[in-house]
Amino acid sequence: MKHSIVTTEEEIIQTAKTAEEVWQEYYTPLIGEAQVSYMVENFQSPSAISKQIEEGYTYYLLKDDDGIVGYVGICPKEEYLFLSKLYIRKEERGKGFASKALALVKDAAKEIGLSKIQLTVNKGNTNSIEIYRNWGFETIDSVVTDIGKGFVMDDYVMELVLNT
Repeated sequence: MKHSIVTTEEEIIQTAKTAEEVWQEYYTPLIGEAQVSYMVENFQSPSAISKQIEEGYTYYLLKDDDGIVGYVGICPKEEYLFLSKLYIRKEERGKGFASKALALVKDAAKEIGLSKIQLTVNKGNTNSIEIYRNWGFETIDSVVTDIGKGFVMDDYVMELVLNT
């Protein structure tokens, strides 16, 4: 798997297109079409991704020889690296790309001197929760976040302490 840091307008558009595809497919059964559309528009549109990059997020496009397989979004916080996004396209799941993406995130954390990675995951997303647990993440909190328009994100906060 290859990866590139998202910097150009074209890469931002590719990331947003991948986000919409993955979110519509994966999250519609979990949270419904209306909330998925709202979240994609507000958090994963080209303008939202551009704004996040300006605010300190780094996005990576994940690729193989056939094209884009997924994307990752991270943001350093004071005491941990926030893993905001780790999404793999449906037809690419089960091929080890997510594990390689996590290795990329671990390396990024170590490069900037952070020894923990945190993420939020929807409480109903049992597949991803199980994967994160298998990778060594532990649930450290439960949060409900109002995101507007009557929608909430009902998540677990999970953390991985890196071996130093």
